[in-house]
Amino acid sequence: MATTAYIGLGSNLGNKEDFLKKALELLGATPAVRVKKVASLYLTEPQGVTGQDWFLNTVAEIETTLSPEGLLALLLDIEARLGRVRTVRWGPRTLDLDLLLFGEEKLQSANLTVPHPRMAERAFVMAPLAELAPDRVIPGGGTAAEIARRLAKEQPVFFYCPPGE
Repeated sequence: MATTAYIGLGSNLGNKEDFLKKALELLGATPAVRVKKVASLYLTEPQGVTGQDWFLNTVAEIETTLSPEGLLALLLDIEARLGRVRTVRWGPRTLDLDLLLFGEEKLQSANLTVPHPRMAERAFVMAPLAELAPDRVIPGGGTAAEIARRLAKEQPVFFYCPPGE
């Protein structure tokens, strides 16, 4: 049985649009994954580590027959295939893929927490998520649309372009 999941995608090195496009292609080329919808691209200020280029961010809604851990392994593999090197936490990266939501599951292990524990604090996640699932209730915060509106007052998020353009 397939589960609907939401994946956050971001890039702030090189050809950002191309990295996001290639990540979505690799995700969709996986037999156990179907990319259903992709939000618009948003230009966002880096969080945590300043002095780096701004990010392009989006969120993809997928259906998958993978387990949460299997999906995480796929996301890490795609990051590595597209040149992600982990040096500085929250530093510059070719690609960042985060498992945000996996159906209604709540999971906490050494490697994975679902729902993503910091997504309700990040406008770069909530703006595109609200585009795809505005009424989705996010633990500890309200709906995706409500959280996105609140965060937009504190964290700059700029519409960049619709998906596929």
